[in-house]
Amino acid sequence: MKKSGLFIMAICLLSMAACKSTRLTSSWKTPNAKLQPDKKIMVVALVPKQERKLRILMEDNLVSELKKEGYNAVSAFATYGPDNAMSGKDDEKAALQKYRNSDVAQVMTVAMVDKSRQRNYVPGYGYPYYGMPYYRGWYGGMYGPGYYQVNIRYQWEANLYDLNEKKLLYNAESDSVDPPTAYRQAYLYARQIVKDLQKQQLIAKS
Repeated sequence: MKKSGLFIMAICLLSMAACKSTRLTSSWKTPNAKLQPDKKIMVVALVPKQERKLRILMEDNLVSELKKEGYNAVSAFATYGPDNAMSGKDDEKAALQKYRNSDVAQVMTVAMVDKSRQRNYVPGYGYPYYGMPYYRGWYGGMYGPGYYQVNIRYQWEANLYDLNEKKLLYNAESDSVDPPTAYRQAYLYARQIVKDLQKQQLIAKS
């Protein structure tokens, strides 16, 4: 195996780890529930006030992904502006009450359940190679001691409510560890949620 091959392998492993930084941990839906493309879906991100940028990105990306599938989704922040912004999971009931007497049929709330710092041990790494003493001195440098790293972990919960039937249609929980940017986190989260909505047959596959 050449040096370039080992280098490419290392890059691939790092890329795979990055792809897993945002993952869906559980999801559930009401049996036989389906969304109609013509009914308005209000997307509300419930996050601390100091995370306004992340709130806007979470709403905008979910709205964008739902619209790509042909659904009538709108952002609460874009519709009502910062003066009527909500924050925190405790405001979920208030959000439902706010839109109950409007033309909104469903409300999707996305709540930041937790944001925490975690200290994890990363063991030593290496790429064992057999039968080629020529490379022994080089690949030996690929091994290293273990170390500790601090990760930022976000926990998210999405709930989709039907206001007319007054019931929960869908719930999903997700983890996001060390997202590179707020935009990337919001984009990957939106893609995951819409893909799961399709898997759960709440919305049709395009």
